[in-house]
Amino acid sequence: MALLERVATLVRANLNDLLDRAEDPEKLVKQVILDMENQLLQVKTQVAIGIADQHVMQKKRAEHQERAAEWMRRAALAVDKHEDDLARAALGRAMSCRRLAENYAHQTADHEAQVEHLKTALRQLEQKLDEARARSDLLIAQHRRARALHKSTTARTAVGGRSHVATLKRLQDKVVHAEAAGRAASDLTENDMEQRLAALAEQDEIERLLAELKASRGAR
Repeated sequence: MALLERVATLVRANLNDLLDRAEDPEKLVKQVILDMENQLLQVKTQVAIGIADQHVMQKKRAEHQERAAEWMRRAALAVDKHEDDLARAALGRAMSCRRLAENYAHQTADHEAQVEHLKTALRQLEQKLDEARARSDLLIAQHRRARALHKSTTARTAVGGRSHVATLKRLQDKVVHAEAAGRAASDLTENDMEQRLAALAEQDEIERLLAELKASRGAR
C-alpha cells in the first residue's frame, strides 16, 4: 500500500539528517510537520473506512450463516415431507451460503490484519509528529548553532592558514628590510659628516704646523 510506504518513510526520517542537508532548516521542519499532518489525516480516514468495511463484511458473513441455517431447516422439512428433490435443492443453497460465509470470514481476517497495520502506522506517525512538533524549535536552534560554529571554525582556519602566515612573514621581512635600509642610510650620513669634520681638523692642523715651521725658519 502506497500510503503505508509514505508513512513508513516519514516515520524513518531522521530530522537531524534532513536539517543537515537543508538550505533552509526552519522551512524544512515546517514542511515535514505539514507532510506528517496530511499523512496522519489520510491514515485516520483509511482506518475509519477499514473499520467500517470490516463491520460490513462481518455483517455479510453473519447473514450468509443465517441463510445457510435457514436452508438447512427447509431441507429438513422437505425430508420430513418426503420431498427429496426439494431437500436436495435446499441443501445446495445451504452449501452455497456456507461457502459465501467462509469467504467473508477469510476476507474479514485479511481486512482485520490490514486495519491493524494501519492502526500501528497511525500510532507511529502520531508519535513521530508529536516528537517533530516538540523538537522542531530545539532542532532549528541546534542547527543554527552548528552552522555558526562551522563558520567560526572556517574563519579561524582561514586566518591561521598558510597563505596568511606567508603574507605576514613577507610583510615582516619588508619592515625589517626597511629598518635596515634606514639604519644604513643614517650610518652613511654620519660617516660622511665625520669624514668631513676630520678633514677640516686635519687641514687646521696642517695650517698650524705650517705656521710653526715658517716661524721657526724666520719665513713669512
